[in-house]
Amino acid sequence: MSDKEILVDDILFILRNEKAGTQDIDIPEDYKSKRRLIRALLNIRQPLPLDKEMMIKLDTLLQIELDEKTIIEAEQLETIRSHYPDTSLSQADKMSLWQGDITELRADAITNAANAQLLGCMQPLHNCVDNAIHSAAGPQLRDDCAEIIHVQKADEQTGDAKITRSYNLPSGYVLHTVGPTVPKGDGLTERHMQELASSYSSCLEIASQFDDIKTLVFPSISTGEFGFPITQAAEIAVGTVNEWLENNTHDFEKIIFNVFNEADKDVYMKIFRQ
Repeated sequence: MSDKEILVDDILFILRNEKAGTQDIDIPEDYKSKRRLIRALLNIRQPLPLDKEMMIKLDTLLQIELDEKTIIEAEQLETIRSHYPDTSLSQADKMSLWQGDITELRADAITNAANAQLLGCMQPLHNCVDNAIHSAAGPQLRDDCAEIIHVQKADEQTGDAKITRSYNLPSGYVLHTVGPTVPKGDGLTERHMQELASSYSSCLEIASQFDDIKTLVFPSISTGEFGFPITQAAEIAVGTVNEWLENNTHDFEKIIFNVFNEADKDVYMKIFRQ
């Protein structure tokens, strides 16, 4: 039995017996299913103190998984200017586009498209950036976010941002911002667009205050479950970042726009070509 298999069995034993209602969950036979069960149980877990032994084992497992990933270095990504020398974007030499899993990108900071409670996606195994980031970082990230909400005694406002440690992610920090929700069937409003622009500028403002943040990654905020149309969202993202970099004193070397599929990548590339 490998080290990972032993860790997974030990973590499942502790995690399943942590509270009433989970002790009767059937444990699958194969490693992949056991690992998915751990992720699902952590997805639904409230931010409460963890068993110290389990936390050590979980951190060890997440670090092993991090070592197994093919990590992309942010500083090695080519700039938009190198691809499109004639682009109209004044700050194209400080922008990059990358398609892939944001938890496999090593940058000084990555941005999470968070919910108003900042607690991460609690839908088990959901395929969203919020779930991916919290699952790869570990439950300490949820604890940090819960502490932020506890201190401010209110949910996070749309368009604002906070910063936390990154734990078992390859990045140095995580910025959390709540983008606007565009209900299905409703039209895009000026307020939606202003709030989305605020999410990007709020993250840039906070990150610029940290001397060790020179590379920053943005996913396509609000374009998933929050329903913001990708074309307009990308235009706001690129335009807001370009304007902020142009008008503010900063030490950023590269801002990376992260997309997960080819269709979204094409939308961004069309903007960069203009």
